[in-house]
Amino acid sequence: MATLVWLQTGSCSGDTMSMLCADSPSVEELTTGYGLEILWHPSLSHVPTQTFDHLLDAILATRQTLDILCIEGSIMTGPHGSGMYDTYRGRPKMRLIQQLVAQAKFVVAMGTCAAFGGVHAAPPNPTDCVGLQFDKLAPHGLLPLSWRSSGGLPVINVAGCPAHPNSMTKTLAMLLSGMQLELDSLNRPTMFFKAMVHQGCTRNEYHEYHIEETEFGGKGCMFYNLGCQGPITLSKCNTELWNNRSSKTRAGVPCFGCTSPDFPLDAGLFNTEKIGSIPLNLPLGVERSNYIAYKSLAHEAAPDRLIHKEMDV
Repeated sequence: MATLVWLQTGSCSGDTMSMLCADSPSVEELTTGYGLEILWHPSLSHVPTQTFDHLLDAILATRQTLDILCIEGSIMTGPHGSGMYDTYRGRPKMRLIQQLVAQAKFVVAMGTCAAFGGVHAAPPNPTDCVGLQFDKLAPHGLLPLSWRSSGGLPVINVAGCPAHPNSMTKTLAMLLSGMQLELDSLNRPTMFFKAMVHQGCTRNEYHEYHIEETEFGGKGCMFYNLGCQGPITLSKCNTELWNNRSSKTRAGVPCFGCTSPDFPLDAGLFNTEKIGSIPLNLPLGVERSNYIAYKSLAHEAAPDRLIHKEMDV
């Protein structure tokens, strides 16, 4: 059996609620098929909180092994680096985490808040929130970038707001199975963060032919005017649908780029910032000069079925 402790810090519990929807594998399958013992989860454990106190003492005294430590929520370091904005029985949670990561074989940041700071670290960030190993894009959160767990890995960042349910359980399943977990430059598992949200989007062809919406409710692309971050965000939202059913863009809502370290952007979520008439941030790997020329030609070549928006989304 491998042991897991799940600790919530500056959190809305969204990642917990998301993970309960996982089906490949499910949370139940992690415990029955992969040998996971959940020592503590604040929403799932049915034992009194006093049991958690004894568990913490046992882990810190090395009487209890800790294989996987999952953190959900941003790390509140304020005021003035004391961490007293977020405490457990008078102990700053940031200090408790610093003690626990020294005992854990693997540490997993569940969600963008734990990975990069997320919503709580957005300006003006009154509680001085950071991620476990990143502060937004800056490579230093609560822990230095050079930090490694006893299992030899940095903090594993399963980003998202919330994180995709199957990304969380599959990451845990891979750790439990002893499989090699390849991470990208932001310490996200590469297998879940190698495709753009744009890939698999049912509005993709509208984007290619520059058929762009200016208001909500239409079938066209939302990148050019309505703030969609799909072409610049790495996530599998449209290649493995949420609950095997849908995604933000399929429901007519722009991608907010919630797996990115700079989420949420310090700008309007439903507005595309532009230089002149061209979006400030272009799809990954695209040069601005080529993009301008391509979009003009593509719009002229758009099929009538797209111009009249006869495709289903």
